Amino acid sequence: MSALFNFESLLFTFLLLICTCAYVHAYKASWLDNNKHGLRGIFYKSARIGERLSPWVSLACIGMAVRLLFFSS
Repeated sequence: MSALFNFESLLFTFLLLICTCAYVHAYKASWLDNNKHGLRGIFYKSARIGERLSPWVSLACIGMAVRLLFFSS
């Protein structure tokens, strides 16, 4: 099933996008800072969310990992 039709998969995809963009921005900020508008601005905005809400994003990632490891069928 596609990640667009399953809420859990969609949430997992968004978390991966936010974490990946925040990681890339920490090492190569110029890659994301040049594209603040348009379609590529999604990556810049995801990096900002990952940086500013990092405790909440990390808790969500831990919760998703526990869910996938122990409670998935």
